[in-house]
Amino acid sequence: MRPILDLGTQLAISCCTMKNLKIGILGTGDVGRALGNGFVSLGCQVMMGSREAGNEKSAAWAKSAGELASTGTFAQAAQFADIVVLATLWGGTENALRLAGSENVAGKILIDTTNPLSFGPQGPSLAVGHTDSGGEQVQRWVPGAKVVKAWNIVGNPHMFQPSFPGGPPDMFIAGNDAAAKEKVTEILRAFGWDVNDLGGIDMSRYLEPLAMVWIMHYFRTRTGNHAFKLLRK
Repeated sequence: MRPILDLGTQLAISCCTMKNLKIGILGTGDVGRALGNGFVSLGCQVMMGSREAGNEKSAAWAKSAGELASTGTFAQAAQFADIVVLATLWGGTENALRLAGSENVAGKILIDTTNPLSFGPQGPSLAVGHTDSGGEQVQRWVPGAKVVKAWNIVGNPHMFQPSFPGGPPDMFIAGNDAAAKEKVTEILRAFGWDVNDLGGIDMSRYLEPLAMVWIMHYFRTRTGNHAFKLLRK
């Protein structure tokens, strides 16, 4: 078990570890902006990508986030990045990756925060599951990237420095590349999470239904102030 450090010490260590890392975020929604703010606060350079240059939402975010923040197209953000963060709605994910360009993500870590949701009269449900997953589809769409599923099981207000009475919650991750998962684990710990590696990207088949547990609890309670914690004995 890693030692418990006060928030100031954690942030100081995080800034030294993360400073000058280039992050490309694909997506301009709440998740992309929340993660972008987290990376900027740790000293990373962040480019937020969208379908077209000059996107109003990304421009407003960059203006508020400061000098480490910039904007571009999906392709420009992917090309700029050391690490790419996929933060799109599921319906636009395949097209976003196509526009980003497989050559621009080849060999890079791609953190997949998405959930393959469809929406009907009864609310959200998984569009993919049991024998496949969104994470596996993302890996097939960009076979040269090192895809790691993460951040898909919590609401965006708690993605950076989550604060709960029981201590840091757990983020479960999945991916095929061990070194990529080590780097994502380092990032998640800098963001204030404990981390559990479930295995290969096929473990997204279980992480995405776990996200549905989070989502259905949200709809029943009308609050997003919950996260998962693995209790050990």
